[in-house]
Amino acid sequence: MSASEIDRSERLHGLDALRGGALLLGVVLHASMSFMPAPIWIVSDDQQSIGAGVLFFAIHIFRMATFFLLAGLFAHMMLGRRGVGGFFKDRFIRIGGPLGVFWTPVMAAIIAVLIWNAIRQAAGAPMGPPPPPPTYTWLTIPLTHLWFLWVLMLLYVAVLILRAPFAMLDRSGGWGRTVDGLMSGLATPWGAVLLAAPLAAALWVEPNWVPFFGIPTPDHGLVPNLSASVGFGTVFGFGFLLDRRRDLLAKLEGWAPVNLILAVVAGTALLLLAGGPEPSIVPVTDPATKAMAAGALGIATFASAFAAVGLALKLFSGHSALRRYLADASYWIYIVHLPLVMVGQVLVQDWAMVWPVKLAVVVAGVLAVSVASYELLIRHSFMGRWLNGRRVPWRHKPDAELAPAE
Repeated sequence: MSASEIDRSERLHGLDALRGGALLLGVVLHASMSFMPAPIWIVSDDQQSIGAGVLFFAIHIFRMATFFLLAGLFAHMMLGRRGVGGFFKDRFIRIGGPLGVFWTPVMAAIIAVLIWNAIRQAAGAPMGPPPPPPTYTWLTIPLTHLWFLWVLMLLYVAVLILRAPFAMLDRSGGWGRTVDGLMSGLATPWGAVLLAAPLAAALWVEPNWVPFFGIPTPDHGLVPNLSASVGFGTVFGFGFLLDRRRDLLAKLEGWAPVNLILAVVAGTALLLLAGGPEPSIVPVTDPATKAMAAGALGIATFASAFAAVGLALKLFSGHSALRRYLADASYWIYIVHLPLVMVGQVLVQDWAMVWPVKLAVVVAGVLAVSVASYELLIRHSFMGRWLNGRRVPWRHKPDAELAPAE
């Protein structure tokens, strides 16, 4: 089924699969970091390659922007069905709740792996005194990989606040029709270039920006950095307004090849400006280079997100039980994956194997453990209803035509 045939009662299978895929790619992204030829990760493998850096770069450019675009679209969909009260209650339970519950055990597991790795590296030699425990404030608290849950909650609050006056004053729908008309123009490759401008401007004023790492990850502190706020906020807002014009999904599907080419060209330019395939972790200082890199990243971010949506609609709009299962499991997998990835990296770091094989072993092991725990502990219990909005009874065959994804 093409995007042009989608109506509002149909589950968006392609976008559901894309959202799950974006979360699952986080496993590959974090697993690749120990093989990169730069000291950027807490576990460093003895097999390092620029190929791992390119893999990290390619995933990092589009993954979270795509996720936030879909989050905005699904947020508007849920808001229309449940109203403001029901929407905020659901998001508080299913997004804010997991952040509050899982942050402490995840952080404890990460620290435990760090200690274990340090003991292994010491190989019986005397170890120095441990560093003093850090002092965290609301501006420095490490959100780990769960930062996206906090940013989502901030975006939900922001969109409800910004939407309220328009909902009250636009009784005739005139402003809404104007916005819908603007969205038609933005859902094109030219729109990706136009939407890139605010992000590029934010990156330009970002101190100590390292182009290779794209949008600076807001994983420390409860106040996201300017670039992340602008970049992820813009793409979230686009997705939110896109749901008003569901017919524009067909437009993104049609423009997918052009958006993909634009993303590849802009991404390649960014990689070259960032120092080439071997990652440079030095902040850019030359004004001209910084301006060009900021523009390239902005275009690559939006064009790749648009291309990902279009390709998912083109390739995955039919129902697939396997894709639906992985989409459901992806939330839990992402929550628990980082300590598991670190365990895998520690275990394989001294193996005499090429890095792609070690990467595959780490990713496969993490997926095996996390999928098994999802099946045994989450999917068929109250946890499944909490995280996914539904509990699947044992031996139940899910209906292929359930309500649209949220």
